[in-house]
Amino acid sequence: MAYRVQGVVVREEGAPATVETIIVPEPGPGEVVVDVITCGVCHTDYHYQQGGISDDFPFLLGHESTARVAVVGEGVTEVAVGDRVILNWRAVCGQCRACAKGNPQYCFATHNATQKMTLEDGTELSPALGIGSFAEKTLVAAGQCTKIDEESDAAAVGLLGCGIMAGIGAAINTGDVQRGETVAVIGCGGVGSAAIAGAQLAGATTIIAVDIDDAKLEQAKRFGATHTVNSSREDAVESIQSFTNGFGADVVIDAVGRPETYKQAFYARDLAGRVVLVGVPTPEMQLELPLLDVFGRGGSLKSSWYGDCLPSRDFQMLIDQYKLGRLDLDGFVTERIPLDGVETAFGKMAGGNVLRSVVEL
Repeated sequence: MAYRVQGVVVREEGAPATVETIIVPEPGPGEVVVDVITCGVCHTDYHYQQGGISDDFPFLLGHESTARVAVVGEGVTEVAVGDRVILNWRAVCGQCRACAKGNPQYCFATHNATQKMTLEDGTELSPALGIGSFAEKTLVAAGQCTKIDEESDAAAVGLLGCGIMAGIGAAINTGDVQRGETVAVIGCGGVGSAAIAGAQLAGATTIIAVDIDDAKLEQAKRFGATHTVNSSREDAVESIQSFTNGFGADVVIDAVGRPETYKQAFYARDLAGRVVLVGVPTPEMQLELPLLDVFGRGGSLKSSWYGDCLPSRDFQMLIDQYKLGRLDLDGFVTERIPLDGVETAFGKMAGGNVLRSVVEL
């Protein structure tokens, strides 16, 4: 049996995201079909639409989701029918060299469903990040489902499936922010604001938000920023140093991912401080730094992939912090929209007018 459902598809580069009928097969061994509850509109989906990730069109967009397990395939033991889950794109294999070294958060062979979802005419779809959850149902590998409790708002906690987890994890996992440390975050969109929230959760006492938009800087205070810098009017490096006794921050997180912002992060950290790159650069970008400065300043330069998270470890822990009032996930949900509102939401996101639009099904 296959399922005919509605899903958001982009047929070719730059084409609008449209709602179409898709065919979801019965799950095979190790696979699960889920009923999607919510799905956040993430920049990654927009990058898929614009051809910035691959040219394997058509794409079934969506990946930042809560869902309920509808059908399980042979051999599935991780979840059961009826479980409420967050979908994730880090379904660890348990066998690759990263997993074998005890670092499953860096798994190099994460699982996706083997079967393909299709359009009505049989054209195979490429699901965004192996998920494709701008749809009433989707097919995923069982390991892409992380069971969570029933009490929390699905729209809010589902954002842990990608961008918000990336930001929080950049602070608490990759940056290893410690109690009493100073942190600067460059770029205060969804991921940057989440990094600010993560720094606060970890116990940072000085959290400096840097952006070129005053509205985003004001919003950053909601998530824990203690100081703000508009880098279109002020020198970001000098301002960060001024808020940290002239030394620079212990951790600087670049949530933009451009050579200019990375250089700001590099020079705005204290000696032996940490730089974390979580903003995603484009292929043509090049970075030039004096090698002597890299050596002389010490510390570490890190990239954060999905916040170096382990869904089984991190998702429910962060939901618990949310329920305790220590993590404002509600603040990231700017609007709730229907399935056919995704294309309009892309425009709002590109204009910097929302943190997250969330599709509710």
